[in-house]
Amino acid sequence: MDPVPLALLAGAVANKPLNGGEAWVRLNWLLGLRRLGFDAYFVERLNMPADPVGHRHLEAAMAAHGLGDRWALLDERGESIAGLGRSEIEEVAGEAEVLFNHSGHLGEGPLREAPRHRVYVDLDPAYTQVWSDDPSLAFSLAGHDSYVTVGLNVGRGDCPLPNGGVAWTPTLPPVVLERWPVAPPPAGEPLRFTTVGAWRGPYGQLPLAGGLAGGKHHEFRRLLPLPPRVDGADFELALEIHPGDAADREALRASGWGLVAPGAVAATPSDFGAYLRGSGAELSAAQGAYVASRCGWFSDRTAAYLASGRPALVQDTGFDTVLPVGEGLLSFSDLTEAEEGAQRIVADPAGHAAAAAELARAHLDSDLVLGCLLETVGVAA
Repeated sequence: MDPVPLALLAGAVANKPLNGGEAWVRLNWLLGLRRLGFDAYFVERLNMPADPVGHRHLEAAMAAHGLGDRWALLDERGESIAGLGRSEIEEVAGEAEVLFNHSGHLGEGPLREAPRHRVYVDLDPAYTQVWSDDPSLAFSLAGHDSYVTVGLNVGRGDCPLPNGGVAWTPTLPPVVLERWPVAPPPAGEPLRFTTVGAWRGPYGQLPLAGGLAGGKHHEFRRLLPLPPRVDGADFELALEIHPGDAADREALRASGWGLVAPGAVAATPSDFGAYLRGSGAELSAAQGAYVASRCGWFSDRTAAYLASGRPALVQDTGFDTVLPVGEGLLSFSDLTEAEEGAQRIVADPAGHAAAAAELARAHLDSDLVLGCLLETVGVAA
């Protein structure tokens, strides 16, 4: 009997404590790889001083999904502080057929170098390509055999981003559908549009095409007048809003947006899933860099909404080059299109819910997404 192939995934969970959505990004990959026959392990290196809250968050997420003995948390020096010991995770790396290095989380060192095939997974298209093209920045894509991006248009002739000599393979975010069962739509009215994340993205403005592309908050501000324009709908944002953005918070409330703290409704993977299933649909803006570059960024969060049978109305980044748009998944470029899209979903929530679930089955199933990706990069289960 052939031995079970090993896969190693590197990314951030403890570094992003009480963030159930970020945990699900890693879990969908890990569980999806297990479905395809890999013995999947997770490794994370802290980029900040040790925090017991982050440790517990990671440990609980792994344990709740059958990965309780398949992870290691390393400190800033690379020493193990939780989960598998350093020698144990180095042994895993040495036997691994493939490393999926989310956002280049693992830098140069034995853990990154040991696996037979090393895949850089770009989760921040536009930023990754612009930064890697800037010689003044200490940002490198080196040390990998393959390069994958959730920017579905990166590398295409009509996408203005530099490629840095890298042949990017586009991929949709994988969703393990059995972990995201389609739930009956919430009964009654109004239909509640929600999203989860941060008011501002983690990065500042990005120099792009001779200008500066703004953050997500710039795009959300364009949607301020939306709630009173859509009958039969409520709009709620579970966004982390810094106290310094108090004026934006008050403007949102004054315009009819409901606001909740993401840590109160989506701190754990379980809470995150329950919040999505308790919603009627998603409504979200995107980072200005994704919009301006037309890179085709598609959100793992939106993928989870769709898999749960929840329609999504999200800002257009060019993902319609790959995904069908109009039923279940709708896009907008401005306030008027957002209003029209919301009204369409409110007019037929059941139809859009069914279309959302079907789109997820046809395009986002981890068996399909990761199976195709592994074949493309030349790694066999």
